[in-house]
Amino acid sequence: MRIRVILSLALLVASTTLVNAHDLFIKLDSYFLQPHSAATIPILNGSFVLSENAIMRDRVIDISMVSSNGRVHIDTTQWLGDTTYADTTFLTVETGAPGTYIVGASTRPRDLRLAAADFNDYLEHDGIPDVLEARRQDNELDKDVWERYSKHVKAVLQVGDRRDAFYLTPLGYPAEIVPLVNPYDLHAGDEISVLCLLKGQPVANQLVILGGEQGGNLVGEMRKRTDRSGVVGFAIESPGKWYVEFINMQPSAAQDIDYESNWATLAFEIR
Repeated sequence: MRIRVILSLALLVASTTLVNAHDLFIKLDSYFLQPHSAATIPILNGSFVLSENAIMRDRVIDISMVSSNGRVHIDTTQWLGDTTYADTTFLTVETGAPGTYIVGASTRPRDLRLAAADFNDYLEHDGIPDVLEARRQDNELDKDVWERYSKHVKAVLQVGDRRDAFYLTPLGYPAEIVPLVNPYDLHAGDEISVLCLLKGQPVANQLVILGGEQGGNLVGEMRKRTDRSGVVGFAIESPGKWYVEFINMQPSAAQDIDYESNWATLAFEIR
């Protein structure tokens, strides 16, 4: 099967001393695609409704699509937009047979220096309370930090009417969210359960966020922790486009780096 993937990626602007969390999402106008057709897939870096600036080709380690044809690794030379488009990168996906697909992308680590107050604000508002509490206990709230971070994104796409179980396929990213039920079997009021992995292993007691968008507006987030098996479930209260995300941050063993974080998102749609 000939595959071209179009991904639109963007970063909200951040300086070396001030940053708000820029989550990375695969965000389509519709997650329901036609078989044997080309589709445009935007990936937003910022919020679930806003993105700016292109991610350069050398930032991307892997782009993959999983379907009944197995896993296909997309060559990053197909990444467009680094020079032609100032703030957007494009890939295309050509779908094959009907089924439930996974599309994913993973970025290389990048280092960022953060002033203490900005780092504390980031921890408080973006779902990393354990590190904030550890800094408080260690009297380090006034300490500036260097963070090394990378981002790993996935989306579940429904191609045609046939649903299958390929959405269960892990991609082996450093941080990853695997849906344990097919989102396209769900309706408003049902629960989606996901497995959160860190370096391929279930991560217990991880804070996970559910959010979404309806009519161009963000909906309120819900926060829960994974159980001992790395699993968490959320009730989907209404139709719309939804995401599940987590940021896992650990003290770093690397010289001159204080923390290493891996960000994971999973996006899907409920009709």
